[in-house]
Amino acid sequence: MTPTSPARVLIRGTGLIGTSLGIALTRAGYHVTLSDPSPTAERLARDLRAGTIARAHDEPPGLVVVAAPPDVVAEVVADSLGRWPQATVTDVASVKGAVLQGVCARGADAARYVGGHPMAGRERSGAGHARGDLFEGRAWVVVPHADSAAAALEAVTRCARDVGSVVSVMDAETHDAAVATVSHLPQVVASLVAAQLRSLDEGALSLAGQGVRDVTRIAASDARLWTQILAGNAEAVLDVLGRVHTDLGELLTALGGLGGSASTADHDAVGSLEVVNRMITHGNVGHARIPGKHGAAPAAYAPVTAVVPDTPGALARLLTDVGEAGVNLEDLRIDHGLGQPFGLAEIMVVPAAVERLQQALAERGWRVLD
Repeated sequence: MTPTSPARVLIRGTGLIGTSLGIALTRAGYHVTLSDPSPTAERLARDLRAGTIARAHDEPPGLVVVAAPPDVVAEVVADSLGRWPQATVTDVASVKGAVLQGVCARGADAARYVGGHPMAGRERSGAGHARGDLFEGRAWVVVPHADSAAAALEAVTRCARDVGSVVSVMDAETHDAAVATVSHLPQVVASLVAAQLRSLDEGALSLAGQGVRDVTRIAASDARLWTQILAGNAEAVLDVLGRVHTDLGELLTALGGLGGSASTADHDAVGSLEVVNRMITHGNVGHARIPGKHGAAPAAYAPVTAVVPDTPGALARLLTDVGEAGVNLEDLRIDHGLGQPFGLAEIMVVPAAVERLQQALAERGWRVLD
């Protein structure tokens, strides 16, 4: 796999991940061919420069990446191991234990199989939403098993790194337990919260702010795909949901103990407010542990909030002014003003740069909020 002799990679499945991977690998110098049960999906991926459509007379691939739907991944991996006996085979499914069990159950040569899971995606599926930079700076979990060959592990690891991902190596059980909490639980909670919006009238919905948008953003994800993912990782998801259920039950009891008013002694069960406070505090602690840019925790940054007119080029001008002020932008959040011709841009910077940036933006005509 050198620049003078690009690796030959076959991607089986040209949805969002498969097509994005094809674009990224092609840019990295790999020779990519594409295969999908849908001829239209194949052609679209080809037109997006994800590779060429695979033909029977092609040279055999050195690496096969299975980007099929979760419920058929094990079958396609096993088929690939049999069809290309010299190739390393990996997949991009978000559940690893079920795939490994399925591959082994089919009697395939699992020594050439190493699982993979790029922690990247979008709310919308399909090749039309593919991006060649989808994996840049994202975690890619490489999941070998006890019988995985060293050469197979190296090939999958190199592929992930060549598209800009940060590689972590885990076994299937550890991976599935981890994603149950950091990926699958957020999807479930976002969907449950968003489902409560179905019965709200327009007046109530008009009050929706950035908080509900942030919480429900991923609720727009592909329902069929997520049904398969949750079914494939049911045991691990059930475990984490059980813990949430326990916490939620404790909170329900506490709120019930408060009755109609927390200020009314007759309704104020001793200890109820402590439970509510503890829930919020534990959330603070958990949130502070989420890695930010370069692995730093979000708490390491401070916000500078500027009012941005809802006009073409306004946000670009703001970001240019931030750069000209000599301040590095660590993160950016946009809160759109409801029914107003402006939005609020929350610029996250290191605390030492807050005052300097506030002054610089004000001098450039921006309205900066305290």
